[in-house]
Amino acid sequence: MIRKLKLEILKSIKNKRINVFFLFLLFSFIILIFSKLSKEYTDTIVFGIEKTNLPEEYIILEDTMSISITLKTHGFKWFQYYMGDPKIKIDFSKDVDKEQKVFVWNKSKEFLMNTQFDEQVELLNIFPAALTFRYDSNMIKKVPVRLNTNIDFKPGYDISDALVTDPDTIVVIGPKILVSEISYLETHEAVLSDVKSDLEETITLKLPEEHASDLKFSATHVMLRADVEKFTEGTLKIPVRVINVPEGIKLKYFPKDVHVSYYTSLSNFNSVKENDFEVVCDFKRTQGDQSFLIPRLTKFPKTVKHIKINQQRIEFIITK
Repeated sequence: MIRKLKLEILKSIKNKRINVFFLFLLFSFIILIFSKLSKEYTDTIVFGIEKTNLPEEYIILEDTMSISITLKTHGFKWFQYYMGDPKIKIDFSKDVDKEQKVFVWNKSKEFLMNTQFDEQVELLNIFPAALTFRYDSNMIKKVPVRLNTNIDFKPGYDISDALVTDPDTIVVIGPKILVSEISYLETHEAVLSDVKSDLEETITLKLPEEHASDLKFSATHVMLRADVEKFTEGTLKIPVRVINVPEGIKLKYFPKDVHVSYYTSLSNFNSVKENDFEVVCDFKRTQGDQSFLIPRLTKFPKTVKHIKINQQRIEFIITK
């Protein structure tokens, strides 16, 4: 028991010695760091550009410019620059000169010393000495949205009206040279299968990747909407009308009526009537000894789709 207690005391003394050693080592390291940071050093560092007070009527075409500045200062300041994201502020309301198609920033070392750095920093060199920013007049343009869809409806279902997007136009703002080239914005492909209920899907727009930072869009996505209903097929017998028959010529043609098949929603089925359709044959379209006419659908209701005339030819003879 006495031996065990003795070992514990010796172990405690050794641990204290180790702790004191590491404590002194830590203090020495801290003193060394402070000693190094308190000394002055000269180095060149790249500063980003922070643009302020940009004129609303213009847009700057460059967005990634930088400037290399050689400084002499103590280590504490260098630590701040290395660990942060240093930037030079350029106020476009007073720090630049407007020339043809460019803004020019050309300031002296003394100007930067007095406006961007404190007394502990000595500025030795700037490269480049001047910066130029190309600009263009802003243009505002409305362009339509073009849908790109791949929709597979469940058998017996379809949209009762057209597919629509909300919004259906996008406002584009940017340099005239870029905006003028945009005539529409297309959506990413919307792939939907077995659709049998109303559509309401968010689709992102394909925005121009090149010069993306120079362009602004009123929206980056649209809502695809459509009413989906149960559909059925209908067939009606429609009289054929022949037009542009020359004077003095009498025609006999057969058949006098054709069957027209169509696809419509159940809710509109009973409202579709024969007088909603018109089938016409144009005699002027005949050539040479041709003895038949081609029936064409010239009138049909908006509530039907996939319309088909089941009779492709109308036979005729000329009687005088």
